[in-house]
Amino acid sequence: MFSENEKAIENIKEEQCWINPFKLSFEMIKGVTELVVSDDDIEDAKERLSRFAPFIKKVFPETENTDGIIESPLREIPRMQKALEEEYQTELPGRLFLKMDSHLAVAGSVKARGGIYEVLKHAEDLALSQGKISLSDNYEKFASDEMREFFKQYTVQVGSTGNLGMSIGIMSAALGFTVKIHMSHDAKKWKKDLLRSRGVEVIEYESDYSLAVSEGRKSSDLDPMSYFVDDEKSVDLFLGYAVAAGRLKKQLDDKSITVDGKHPLIVIIPAGVGGAPGGICYGLKRIFGDNVHCFFAEPSNCASVLLGIATQKFEKANVRDFGASGKTEADGLACASPSSFVTRIMTNLVSGIFTVNDGKLYDYMRHLITSENIRIEPSSCAMFEGVANLTAYENSAEYFKKQGISKDILKNSTVIAWATGGSLVPDEIFTEYLNTYL
Repeated sequence: MFSENEKAIENIKEEQCWINPFKLSFEMIKGVTELVVSDDDIEDAKERLSRFAPFIKKVFPETENTDGIIESPLREIPRMQKALEEEYQTELPGRLFLKMDSHLAVAGSVKARGGIYEVLKHAEDLALSQGKISLSDNYEKFASDEMREFFKQYTVQVGSTGNLGMSIGIMSAALGFTVKIHMSHDAKKWKKDLLRSRGVEVIEYESDYSLAVSEGRKSSDLDPMSYFVDDEKSVDLFLGYAVAAGRLKKQLDDKSITVDGKHPLIVIIPAGVGGAPGGICYGLKRIFGDNVHCFFAEPSNCASVLLGIATQKFEKANVRDFGASGKTEADGLACASPSSFVTRIMTNLVSGIFTVNDGKLYDYMRHLITSENIRIEPSSCAMFEGVANLTAYENSAEYFKKQGISKDILKNSTVIAWATGGSLVPDEIFTEYLNTYL
């Protein structure tokens, strides 16, 4: 008799809901997680982003309305909720919101959080170490020709399937760094073209994400003036994502939305290598504890985070070793092996993972634009699989029951679908997406 965990691994190529058997009450593990990333670390990251706001506002005029703070709207999407209810002939619990990281300024994706933060931290570290800046200075100085000339001698590199490369490339180039983005075959051509238009060197590989990361790391290691952004292991990336939690709390407060035992918060986020959803989940757990329930969503052909945690092999788990192809239309989620750092942290925090077939990504995308007139890219739509099937699976319904969340309490929940990318997609590419049926 297979356990639920064994069944999930056995059926990895199929759509499913995996409920995490390793999840613990946050109070039980809070002290241990403090040793890895603390509240002070997250506050430090928040303050660093505030210091850079004058620079961001000057170089990226689209952030003028937010005074250089890169943040996205939280928008209720009742018509999308109704469309999903009609599609699946069911009643979805709670109020449905879209966290629109798809529309984050500068990079147009959730990677504008972690990716941009890590580049800014690296720039600050270099400038402070060389006496080019002090913490009390106005950071608009980073936009000067003098600083650009200073950073030109340094290189920033990263391996990416697309969106992380975009955030790293755009911000690094804006600061004046020499930039090399190593991109897997999954990366969309328009993303490569956009980077090249910003003066970024894009190095393409016929293989997948893991090779792009490996080759990028090797290239950077050979150059003492190069800095490698390691999507698989970076604590700084993680911190940039974690800052989002405090900002979300303010948005919920501004909307008079209560989060407690009688009003749970349910957040569903697409996952590739795991860094963005992991950091966001961690930040939310530190604020809301057991009153927030974080689920990830992955393509059924590339559910690497699920495998990494379920098998406890972490980064050593590769979807191809379990019969999945690793190929997916969701370019931003095309990571055959997950983050070593994030899978270990998420082992006791994430509630579960929904997996989705590629064809549905386009269906959800069409539903969203028809119902709410919001454009996001297909990979970003993976989270709607969790929204639509939150209690449809026997094990997902049982999960909430075990958490002491009755159907009546679920009706009072706030459900957030975290949109991870899409606003920079060119019109002609989006038209192609709209006409794609799988």
